[in-house]
Amino acid sequence: MSSPVQIAIHPSQFPGAVRRELLESLRSRKVNHKFHYDSVKQTQKWLALHEAYSPARTDPDCAATYDAGFIAAAERIGPARVHLIALGCGGGQKDARLLQLLRQNGKQIACTISDVSVAMVLVGRDGILGAVPGAECHLLVCDLATAADLPEVLAPPIHPDATRLVTFFGMIPNFEPQVILPRLAALLRPADYLLVSANLAPGPDYADGVRRMLPLYDNELTREWLLTFLLDLGVERGNGDLGIAVEDTAGGLKRIVADFRFTRPRQIRVGDETFDFPTGDAIRLFFSYRHTPELIRSQLGAHGMKVLDQWITKSGDEGIFICQRDQQGASSIRPP
Repeated sequence: MSSPVQIAIHPSQFPGAVRRELLESLRSRKVNHKFHYDSVKQTQKWLALHEAYSPARTDPDCAATYDAGFIAAAERIGPARVHLIALGCGGGQKDARLLQLLRQNGKQIACTISDVSVAMVLVGRDGILGAVPGAECHLLVCDLATAADLPEVLAPPIHPDATRLVTFFGMIPNFEPQVILPRLAALLRPADYLLVSANLAPGPDYADGVRRMLPLYDNELTREWLLTFLLDLGVERGNGDLGIAVEDTAGGLKRIVADFRFTRPRQIRVGDETFDFPTGDAIRLFFSYRHTPELIRSQLGAHGMKVLDQWITKSGDEGIFICQRDQQGASSIRPP
């Protein structure tokens, strides 16, 4: 029988905060992505989707590319003790592999794994401990978009002599850049490292590369995962249509978006609040930015994070970047 585990819950995921975010999502017609991972059911649907479509699971070269980045990171870090901080751990497979390679490199390891739901954090923990038995694991549930005090929360050292390695795999596409990049920059201390991955648009034509990625999103598993949010609120499948398309943004980036457009009026009640969705109204369920390596380096640099090295898959649709705080200051963002 498994032993109990301790999980720290950040105030950003206290019931009152979650309710406020839910009401704001319905009011603004823009769903906070965390609500797609809120329940065990949603977590399991996401894991099935990830297993079927993520290049990290379907493309051997993608896994090899991550390994190359992980090995280089393990060799770059000098001190013998490493504290891995996994933000948005998901299923934990990438962080587990990184911890394996760090241990093989002679490092003493500890980790803090974080995600937006208890279910996802526990899945991530299982993945890590299954691959790295006995690893020292600390669990944190928080909303990265609203946890402005995360640097203070993570400041108390688990091991004072450890080098901190922050990972942010598969998460940058699902946050507005002006929200998440300052959060990452504020978290990094001068000696810390950041390993971040990005979904890329393959080929020399940015627009064409993004369009080529549509099948990874416009599929039955993605639709079922995203629709669960509305179905759990009482919306019926026949109340509208889920459209998935490419969208240009004011910042010059392109992203894939999923909007549910109501074809008949629908009312949603949350406690004592009522939200009316007339025919033709739409709610944004999801978006995912696609970058190029140049765009990622530029955006990170604009927020004081310098890319030290990068690894790009042969297909060109995914990249891993290792960064540190840029002591020379930030550069400006260059459009694609």
